[in-house]
Amino acid sequence: MKRTLQVRNVSADEIDDKFLTEFDRFQETKNVWYTTNQTDVKIKSDSFIDNWSVKQKKDISMYLKRCIEEGGGVVAAFEGNQLAGFANIENRFFGSAYQYVPLPFIHVSNSYRGEGIGKQLFYQCCEIAKDLGAEKIYIGAHPAVETQRFYQSVGCILAQEVNDEIYQKEPLDLQLEKLL
Repeated sequence: MKRTLQVRNVSADEIDDKFLTEFDRFQETKNVWYTTNQTDVKIKSDSFIDNWSVKQKKDISMYLKRCIEEGGGVVAAFEGNQLAGFANIENRFFGSAYQYVPLPFIHVSNSYRGEGIGKQLFYQCCEIAKDLGAEKIYIGAHPAVETQRFYQSVGCILAQEVNDEIYQKEPLDLQLEKLL
């Protein structure tokens, strides 16, 4: 049975500290992509589980609210009132020609993965970034093979310029970009 989902921009008024309460971030990773020089990508075995605590969900929710208030955008997918996925674009430019805006979060709840929701969220974020005047989206992307395949499928490549602040937050992430 095909799910009926609504993908739309979210207003700051719709986000409170319970916005992500039911969101299932769980991701088990067994293999990752890695690069040592931002040009040569390899795959290696690395097993770990990602999940968010209640506090992390509250903190991320409040960050998303601030993102909107500061001129960025949040896109979410809903099945009824159930949050199936979300992504955001910050209104913060950087790069040698101030050509990049960051896409800090793009996540689909565990039971909704594989249904194309991530692509809908991503492309809607591309529209937000274009409206802001960006030339490229910048992503510090989770290294899981599945995650990297997703980013390849939407046309992302290794970033031509590395944002050190984003890189330092998660040095194992691959630094990617998408030309708009």
